Amino acid sequence: MNRRTDQHPLWVDDILAEGELYLVGGPVRDALLGRPVGKDLDYLACRIPMDRLQSILRRHGSVSLVGKSFGVLKFTPNTKKGEMPVTFDVALPRSERSTGIAHTDFNVDFDPELPVERDLMRRDFTINAMAENCATGEIVDPTTGRTDLEGRILRMVFPGAFRDDPLRILRGAQFVARFDLTIDPDTMEAMRESVPMVRTVSAERIAEEMSKLLTLADKPSIGFKLLQELGALEILIPELENTVGVDQPGGYHAYPVFEHSLYTVDAAPKKLHVRWAALLHDVNKPQCKRIDGPKATFYGHDKRGSRTALRVLKRLRYSNDLANDVSLLIDRHMFTTDISDKGVRRLIRWLGPDLIYDLLDLRRADVVAQGKGGTTEDVDVLQQRIAEEFNKKSPFGLKDLAVNGKDLMDEFDLPPGPRIGEVLSHLLELVLDDPSTNIRDNLLVETRKLLNNNK
Repeated sequence: MNRRTDQHPLWVDDILAEGELYLVGGPVRDALLGRPVGKDLDYLACRIPMDRLQSILRRHGSVSLVGKSFGVLKFTPNTKKGEMPVTFDVALPRSERSTGIAHTDFNVDFDPELPVERDLMRRDFTINAMAENCATGEIVDPTTGRTDLEGRILRMVFPGAFRDDPLRILRGAQFVARFDLTIDPDTMEAMRESVPMVRTVSAERIAEEMSKLLTLADKPSIGFKLLQELGALEILIPELENTVGVDQPGGYHAYPVFEHSLYTVDAAPKKLHVRWAALLHDVNKPQCKRIDGPKATFYGHDKRGSRTALRVLKRLRYSNDLANDVSLLIDRHMFTTDISDKGVRRLIRWLGPDLIYDLLDLRRADVVAQGKGGTTEDVDVLQQRIAEEFNKKSPFGLKDLAVNGKDLMDEFDLPPGPRIGEVLSHLLELVLDDPSTNIRDNLLVETRKLLNNNK
């Protein structure tokens, strides 16, 4: 991991000329694992006062202070034309002590003269409590994090780690899933004891860790099983907890609902909205389960699950766009592939060109997770038919019509209002049935008929 000084950006060299600088946390861990190191880097500056550190960084970019008491700077270096700006955290070493149950209940002391080892000892897990000296490339490892990393062990740095910040329980779950780790027994017990405190963590912070688990882990199921075993899932997503132990008799599924949902996530692409849809696509099967002899039916679970997913994601403060996309995918996940060309166009109309292929990927993951060796050749055929409709430039929405609202107002002297939307929706239904009718003159004739019939 050695990095020669002449390879450093100028701002790094300027700090090293007056103090010490360390790369800390995740980037060091990922480099030791041989994984790609992203651009989201955290630095620790030692032996240099805060005002001097700010002065140096301002010569090379923009600087903002993140809370006066925390001693953390957000630094965005100047970029060349065409380059995307990247923001780094540059902090002074600090010690902190919890004074309450909330994440903000801390006494924080930052001191440029604190040794780097002291700062690392306040971190969550040993695999994150390492630093790389930017001048020498030396790894500073006061908690044997490198040994734990090689042994694939997740170990807390200090006994009160989860009491100080219970979000670390979720972080631990995503690390276990991402890096295939085994939890140290004392760490597991400390996590379990602190689970009730998860209720004190803000929705936004929970969502951030959930997003990492869902998009960075090859098998998020490992993390969700751990959260369920610890008792944290019933706090975080009680709707999903309710699927635990719900069997699916009838020969279509090898697993109960909870396990099937998790394996669907594992089989889905690493897109946040698709994996959330996979996680929650069967969330209302327990409420819809009806025993029919040796089988069970779950009629309506797609529609109910769509509404439940919307509530869950809004509770976690996800964006409306993401929540709506997840809800729509779940609402339509029981689609049939045996449909006419008209049905294909309507399916595209419901989902839109951005989500239609995600729906197909969700179905493929759903079939894989049934555990019965099912194939998805029918989905592949449907995908080809969808592509053909796109290639033919078939109309799927109002913007694809050969007329618009202004055309109707000018041609028929109609005032602006909901009537215009009703007419356009009627015309869209016609062209979805037969795309060849999407010609301006044809649509104006159809509009005239509609208006005359409604007089």
